[in-house]
Amino acid sequence: MNEQTSQATTTETPFRYTAQLAQRIELAWQDRWEEEGTFDAPNPAGPWAEPDKVAARGEKLCVLDMFPYPSGAGLHVGHPLGYIATDVYSRFHRMLGRNVLHALGYDAFGLPAEQYAVQTGQHPRKTTEENMATMRRQLRRLGLGFDNRRTFATIDPDYYRWTQWIFLQIFNAWYDADAVRADGGRGRARPIADLVAQFASGERPLPGGDKRAWADLSDAEQARVLVGYRLAYTSEAPVNWCPGLGTVLSNEEVTNEGRSERGNFPVFRRNLSQWMMRITAYADRLADDLDRVDWPEKVKLMQRNWIGRSAGARVTFPVRVASGPRAGTTTGIEVFTTRPDTLFGATFMVLAPEHPLIDSLVPEEGWPDGTHEDWKGADAEASGTPRAATAAYRLAASRKSEVERQSEGKDKSGVFTGSFATNPVTGQPIPVFVADYVLMGYGTGAIMAVPGHDDRDFEYASRFSIPIVRVVAPSADEADAPLVEAFAGDGFVVNSSSEVADLDGLPVEDAKARIIAALEQRGIGVGTVNYRIRDWLFSRQRYWGEPFPVVYDEEGVVHALPEEQLPLTLPDVPDYSPKTFAPDDAASLPEPPLSRVPEWVEIELDLGDGRGVRRCRRETNTMPNWAGSCWYYLRYLDPANSEALVDPANERYWVGKQATPVAGAPEGTKDPGGVDLYVGGVEHAVLHLLYARFWHKVLYDLGHLSSEEPFRTYFSQGYIQAHAYTDSRGQYVPAAEVQEHPGGPGQEPTFTWRGAPVNREYGKIGKSLKNSVSPDEMYDAYGADTFRVYEMSMGPLELSKPWETRAVVGAQRFLQRLWRNVVDEETDAVVVGDVPPDQALTTQLHRTIQGVREDFEGLRFNTAIAKLIELNNAVTKLDVAPREVVEAIVLMVAPVAPHIAEELWARLGHPGGIAHAAFPVADPSRIIEEHVTCVIQIRGKLRDRVEVPPDISETELQGLVLARDKVRAATPDGVRTVIVRAPRLVNVVPM
Repeated sequence: MNEQTSQATTTETPFRYTAQLAQRIELAWQDRWEEEGTFDAPNPAGPWAEPDKVAARGEKLCVLDMFPYPSGAGLHVGHPLGYIATDVYSRFHRMLGRNVLHALGYDAFGLPAEQYAVQTGQHPRKTTEENMATMRRQLRRLGLGFDNRRTFATIDPDYYRWTQWIFLQIFNAWYDADAVRADGGRGRARPIADLVAQFASGERPLPGGDKRAWADLSDAEQARVLVGYRLAYTSEAPVNWCPGLGTVLSNEEVTNEGRSERGNFPVFRRNLSQWMMRITAYADRLADDLDRVDWPEKVKLMQRNWIGRSAGARVTFPVRVASGPRAGTTTGIEVFTTRPDTLFGATFMVLAPEHPLIDSLVPEEGWPDGTHEDWKGADAEASGTPRAATAAYRLAASRKSEVERQSEGKDKSGVFTGSFATNPVTGQPIPVFVADYVLMGYGTGAIMAVPGHDDRDFEYASRFSIPIVRVVAPSADEADAPLVEAFAGDGFVVNSSSEVADLDGLPVEDAKARIIAALEQRGIGVGTVNYRIRDWLFSRQRYWGEPFPVVYDEEGVVHALPEEQLPLTLPDVPDYSPKTFAPDDAASLPEPPLSRVPEWVEIELDLGDGRGVRRCRRETNTMPNWAGSCWYYLRYLDPANSEALVDPANERYWVGKQATPVAGAPEGTKDPGGVDLYVGGVEHAVLHLLYARFWHKVLYDLGHLSSEEPFRTYFSQGYIQAHAYTDSRGQYVPAAEVQEHPGGPGQEPTFTWRGAPVNREYGKIGKSLKNSVSPDEMYDAYGADTFRVYEMSMGPLELSKPWETRAVVGAQRFLQRLWRNVVDEETDAVVVGDVPPDQALTTQLHRTIQGVREDFEGLRFNTAIAKLIELNNAVTKLDVAPREVVEAIVLMVAPVAPHIAEELWARLGHPGGIAHAAFPVADPSRIIEEHVTCVIQIRGKLRDRVEVPPDISETELQGLVLARDKVRAATPDGVRTVIVRAPRLVNVVPM
């Protein structure tokens, strides 16, 4: 439309629903919602207690979105997809009379703000608060019905006071595997004071066979004992150390090439003292309780795989210590295996490069007899001695990421330690190697290698000339059949007999049971369950995070800060960047930014333990940004409460257990409680959900919560994708600057950026692909309601969908037609009439109400919108729009397009607002079908259809069908039988 035509249209229809009118309507209603507290949800107790309002409303509903991080770039159109969906769902249920809690805060600690602070010297708080202001404006403009009283950010001291408080609950707790829970199961967290009391009374012996009394141990010795039990503890842990950045990195921040995502610096695996969370204590409950929540099966599977529970045996392989003060003595290498039935086929062992036993297994002198040349490693200069060869290999391995080390198909590498272990069931010496395909993060960091029945071990044995023995065969007759590849199938055990056990001829499962019994009898192994999940690394060498609420005394003993000293706030620092080192300086140690504030680090403090003031040192690491996002959903319930994390009555009301289990739970399962609907991207479906579940279960065990799970129902939304463009280097270029050139007949269009050709692809919309579209552009061009309708109509919420700006106009036309059904575009008069709809429209109306209610409940917003468009189109064809139908449409549109619905509802004479108006209810008695389709079959096969009245008699229907040409042609010799099921089916059987 050219400018002249546009001006003429505006003059002729001054009250047309345009982007400008939409903006005026939307801003006005947003102001009114805020002034009136339209979406404020009353609490039963605490600072916002309104028990009368709670009682007056219907059932409660807690709906939440995953915590957003306030990016400096602001939102793109992919971000609001989930927020709009939860808003539609919340508004729908609010109209059903429910007390709905829907809130949103900000996950505001994070690396991007700190990186910007390092570059500019600007405090990360300033950057973060500016980003939050931008995001808050964009979200408000979208018309989301949040209870904004409940908004907070993780950087608020009043919030992270409670993050620190939770940390102290975990620090001051241990997991008693024998304690009986309220549900009858065994294992729960208990206060560390209970454990101390058990040690002090002698009820529990000291670990390691220590016969001393608890009171005879020094403070430092007692602390060391408790470290082995605390749910939060310090430990030497393998981490991704990046000297070039001066910080430890998470696995997600390391590339497949073993370099930092930021800066492309080398990353080394180092053992450093770090804070850890003993999440492994909860592995069984985290796996088992997935049956109690209503989550997508793919997400449950992801969590189960991450936990990685597997049954097998721990077996000890004796080995002679080759060096150090214990040289000449015997120690053991412990392995975990899920296939103890294959022990007789173990012909070598492999240790992870980080394994602590390696140094003691490497002899001081040369290679022992029996060492093959290819066992000495690939580094010719280092292969002269075992010590030089293993050191060179371990350094090379430290420069690789875990992903790179585990990559399928990569060439196997390794080096012989110079020591032989003894296979405990055959008595044969087997070489012990160091190889990077074994990780410390699973099992014991050591494997017994059975090359006959494991692909990786087969490749390794073939590469290093190690014997390969078959110990499982499809049948006992094939015991001596040659192996050209690893046999991983089921079958019978062969070549597996000694004085320890005789497994020959047994099926695999029976052999497992027999060998475990034999190992346990001889004290060389034990049946056990192992887990892939490792304890959670909880330290970051960064500034912009929650300070740990602990201090170290002069003996290095960790003490919790008294609760009245919380929050421990971040001091200002002279430099936000950690100390960096030469990129290859693997021996360097972290020096976090907080270490540069000695007056904050070194303090004198009374810890309230009766020992007076003493010198202490604060922790200079900070918590990871996971900390604040582990529990934010609980703070939404009671954010003004300064006396407790959450008032117990509010927690029980909003997320407490319900009488019936979730859909699909096994019979007899009890509801675990939790948020009624939690929506977010699948990229956070493992770690965020797992960490939140762990913290929640600890708080439940300690009596702070009544619910056992944080999220009763989780819905995984899809992505919004858009075209992205890459230049000849494969680099992404700004999609908004790309020009499209139509192709000739039958040819695809071409694309250029700054005159150079570019390639087009689809990808997740966002900053990295330079294909972002800001919602601000949509607000200006179409209005927020149109944007909302478009996003909700793009397709199923759980699937990824392509963004197409030109398609947004379809959503705008729907709202314009709805507007015209109520408002005259020339006069601004209401044109709805008090006329009854005919039967066809009445039937369509009530069928639409029924379908839309079901679709909203099932988060099928795209199909709900399709039904509303169809009904609205039917009204558009009438001379006068019936009030009964139009008001129902406006009510049903309200959750998706709330601003225009509010405006039309007011113009229709309802001044009270639509947010809490009653959603229409379908009346089945008013759904009267004028015709139904009758299916006609000949010998059970479909041959014809006919439209008939729904009340047609069987006799009338039979006569009608037999007279049809297709039926007569199919029955030339007459009819044997006619089966009539009026009005929908007739089956004719010819002679």
